[in-house]
Amino acid sequence: MGDSFQKTQFTFAAHLRDPEASPAPEGMEDRRLGIYRDLIYNNIEGFISSGFPVLREITADERWHEMVRDFVRRHRCETPYFLKISEEFLAYLQNERDRREDPPFLLELAHYEWVELALDVADESFPAERRALPSHPTVSPLAWNLSYRWPVHRIGPDYQPLIPPDDPTFLVVYRNRQEQVRFLESNAATSRLLVLLSQSQGLSGEQALRQLALEMQTPDPESILVFGRDLIAKLVALDILV
Repeated sequence: MGDSFQKTQFTFAAHLRDPEASPAPEGMEDRRLGIYRDLIYNNIEGFISSGFPVLREITADERWHEMVRDFVRRHRCETPYFLKISEEFLAYLQNERDRREDPPFLLELAHYEWVELALDVADESFPAERRALPSHPTVSPLAWNLSYRWPVHRIGPDYQPLIPPDDPTFLVVYRNRQEQVRFLESNAATSRLLVLLSQSQGLSGEQALRQLALEMQTPDPESILVFGRDLIAKLVALDILV
C-alpha cells in the first residue's frame, strides 16, 4: 500500500512538473489535474515575474513561459520556501539553462535583479548608530560591492546592448536604515576602496586611502586623500559604510 501510494505521488509530481512528457497517474480526472497544473505553474511564474521584473518586461511572452516551464521541468529546488524561488531560478540560469539563444546580458541582469530581492529580505542589521565620519569605517553587511561586464542597471525595453562596453560596470547595491534598497553607480577606485575596508576591519579610512593611492601609482597621493575623505563621508551618509 505504502509503495503504491508513494509511486502515485512521484508520478503525480512528475506530471505537474512536465505534463507533456510525464503521464498522469491512472484514474485521475484531467479536469481536476488541470487545476493543480495551473496552480503550481502560476504560483511559480508569479514569484519569478515579481523577482525579475526587467527580465520579464524585455522577454516576449512565448519565450518567457518557455523559460519558466523549462525551469519547473528541469531544476530541482533545494528549499521549499517561496522567497527562495528567485535564487533557485538564478541557479537554473547559471547551471542548467541553454543560453545560446538568450540575450548575452541575461545572466548578469538576472543576478542584479536577484541581489535587490536578496537585500530586501536579508536578516543582517546595522551594527551601530551612524557617525558622520568614523575613523575606522567598515562596509555595511547590507551593501554589496559588485561589478558586471554589462550595464545591468540601464537595461530595459529601450536599451538592450548586444556588445558589452569596453569598461566594466561597478555598482554598490545596498539597503539603508530606512529599509530601502538602492544602488550607487561606482567606479574602479571606489570598488577597490570598499574591498580594502572589507578585508581589514582594523584599517582606518586614511590608511585605506593611502593604500589605494599606492596601488593607483598616483603622482599626487594627497589629492586622493582629499577626495577620499569626501567619498567616505558620502558612503557613510548612504549607509554603505558604518
